[in-house]
Amino acid sequence: MTDKTGGAAFPVPATELHGTTTGMTLRDYFAAKAMQGMLSNEQCKPFDMSFSEEYHANCAYRMADAMLKARG
Repeated sequence: MTDKTGGAAFPVPATELHGTTTGMTLRDYFAAKAMQGMLSNEQCKPFDMSFSEEYHANCAYRMADAMLKARG
C-alpha cells in the first residue's frame, strides 16, 4: 500500500454530490467505524470525564491505522 490513508473509501468520486473528487479516505471510514463500536460499549461512556473526546478520537485512528496495516 503506497497511501497512508488507504485511498478512497468509496472508489466512485463524489463530485456531483459533494463537490469533491477524493471523498472520504479509507482511514477515516475505518476510524468512524471503530469509534462507533467503542462508543456503543457500555464500559466506554462518551461523557465520562476520565476519557476526553480527543482520547476516543486518537484510539479510533490508532485502530484504523492497525486495520490499514493488516490489509498490507
